[in-house]
Amino acid sequence: MKIAKYLVASTLLVTGFGIAGQGASAEGGEYESGGTITFAPYTGITPPVDPENPGEEANPEPTPNPGTSGPLSIDFASSFDFGTQEITTQDMVYNSAAQKVNITDDQGGATQELRPNYVQVSDNRGTETGWTLQVRQDAQFETTDNDVLDGAAIKILNNNVNTSSTSPVPSTVPAEIDLVPGTPSIVVAAKDAEGAGTYVSRFGKADDGNMDKSVQLSVPGSTTKYAKEYNTTLTWILTDTPAN
Repeated sequence: MKIAKYLVASTLLVTGFGIAGQGASAEGGEYESGGTITFAPYTGITPPVDPENPGEEANPEPTPNPGTSGPLSIDFASSFDFGTQEITTQDMVYNSAAQKVNITDDQGGATQELRPNYVQVSDNRGTETGWTLQVRQDAQFETTDNDVLDGAAIKILNNNVNTSSTSPVPSTVPAEIDLVPGTPSIVVAAKDAEGAGTYVSRFGKADDGNMDKSVQLSVPGSTTKYAKEYNTTLTWILTDTPAN
């Protein structure tokens, strides 16, 4: 009887070791895999955005020229409309009309709204190395008959930048810009580590009540004015030169 009891105990002990061994081999572990993505500079054309809500697209009126293509681009710039004015011998200052834009809602409906005049720049190079935007009035206002509006001068007021980008806002933003025909003037400039993404330089703000008073044309009363349409060309110049 003593021998039998010993054999049973030994059998149970061996079986116990077998269960313990199975539990150890069934345990899990850790294994690492990965994920990767590579970005390349954008080569298309960035559409205009709403200067009051830069995260949303807008369709300016009248239909503008297409923006420049490539990773560093001018996407849109307002043309200034100073309206039809009566001839006078008094010194006068005329305000440009606000920019008309069509805004499309989530249901696909479009409404026309007024916005500040603005210029839009996109930096999708993926370097965040800065850039400079300038504007040049190519020549004085004149008619198709070459009648020049002597002494007329454009002044931009309340210049400010808006964006939905998390990159630091460009640090060079002159509040006022006096245009001199033939001479470029800085509108906005980003230094190194600034200005990646899409930025709007807007002249006034909708909620400040000055969006139709922030681009002005002064005309001397002594200047001869003909009952004709006068025009000028504004050239917007974007370079990869960073601000100091």
